[in-house]
Amino acid sequence: MDTTLILSCLIGYFLLLFGISQYTSRGANNATYFTANRNSSWKLVAFGMIGASLSGVTFISVPGWVDSTQFSYMQMVLGYIPGYLLIAFVLMPMYYRLRLTTIYTFLESRMGPISYKTGSAFFLLSRLMGSALRMYLVVNVLQLVLFDALGIPFWATVSGSILLVWLYTFRAGIKTIVWTDTFQTAFMLLALLSTITWISMEMDWSMADAFNQVRASDYSQIFFFDDPGDSRYFFKQFLSGALIALVMTGLDQDMMQKNLTCRNVGEAQKNMLSFSVILLFANLLFMGLGAMLYIYAQSKGLSIPEKGDDLFGFIATGGTLSPVVGVFFILGLVAAAYSSADSALTALTTSFCIDILGIEKKEIGRQEPLRKKVHVAFSIITVLIIIVTRQFHNDSLINTIFKVASYTYGPLLGLFAFGMFTKRAVNDLWTPFICVLAPLLSYFFAAHTPDWFGYTFGYEILLVNGMITWFGLWLSGFRS
Repeated sequence: MDTTLILSCLIGYFLLLFGISQYTSRGANNATYFTANRNSSWKLVAFGMIGASLSGVTFISVPGWVDSTQFSYMQMVLGYIPGYLLIAFVLMPMYYRLRLTTIYTFLESRMGPISYKTGSAFFLLSRLMGSALRMYLVVNVLQLVLFDALGIPFWATVSGSILLVWLYTFRAGIKTIVWTDTFQTAFMLLALLSTITWISMEMDWSMADAFNQVRASDYSQIFFFDDPGDSRYFFKQFLSGALIALVMTGLDQDMMQKNLTCRNVGEAQKNMLSFSVILLFANLLFMGLGAMLYIYAQSKGLSIPEKGDDLFGFIATGGTLSPVVGVFFILGLVAAAYSSADSALTALTTSFCIDILGIEKKEIGRQEPLRKKVHVAFSIITVLIIIVTRQFHNDSLINTIFKVASYTYGPLLGLFAFGMFTKRAVNDLWTPFICVLAPLLSYFFAAHTPDWFGYTFGYEILLVNGMITWFGLWLSGFRS
């Protein structure tokens, strides 16, 4: 692809983002940064959350994943639905009733200050790792497609990418993100639909033909009920989906911060329900695109990349399709990445400032400068994690992210479940040790169950992780 064309499109894209940032940051203060003054339209929030939830990982990894897993990921996506219902009708009413800025404040009133900071620390670890992994994938593609040819090193690409995120979010934070995520979701879906349309045209298919070709392919099997030991087994995937939706949305400050900007709980619930339906169909389209990419590559005699994560970019920018597809791919990829990275950076800053530093208790004159310093610090840490990730990445990244989440979000699941559904006191001093021990025991258990019981855990190890945390908190109550 022509590098001048790509650079021109990227410059135009970021100018639009900065224009939105300027518009939304007028009169901004810390309340704007953290809560958008609780005045966001639920429709904007719902549409913008699609991009943040799908992210660059779905954009890149899901199409390439269908070769090894077929459409089994849809079983997990179906599991998201009960998870989102729990968020809408159990968690959100509590969050709004308590008027929380960060959701981990609940843990302080229920268990104590150490439990509160422990919960926030596990969110910071989880989101920092997840955000960096998501951003890495996109930056790596941009490096291969564009910046290697320009002689720009990977570390400079990473640093520049995160700098751009910082520049358009550092003033108005979540208020800007509600608007930019909406804009970026539109670009991501446009890239998806344009690629499907162009491949159909190249293959001389109507939309009905494309649907039938995908359905008749070897990639389209959704349900797997035969082998409980298979990672694609329906009940494993469905349960994992419900749990991951619950923890990675409902117990995640990044995703909930957007929801808490709505005017009231009723609007936030509308947002969650409409978002979950759109997300279901968007994921199905991405899997359909994956099947079409493999069918197209085979029909044209193209050599399929060794890593599934490279497939979409390889075909979209490889010259066999119109340059328009390549441009939309680059813009969609950037949109998918930035819609996840910008909100994550804001949520990390919010949680650290409020939960760890107690910024709301400090003098007014010190609050905003301190928040800006934290924002810069998390930007630098994200850059470092992305650079390190490149040395070790050898798996489908969406699989890696869910594996990491199964261990880092387990303690949060246990903490919130214990806090909400029991009245038992805990020994606050024990909580950090319990929350560190639970993932370690879960990992040990998952490593040995194939030999002990002939069962291999997938992402549902998250439930075991949460249960160990819950039981540890219950035991600590004897000493409280």
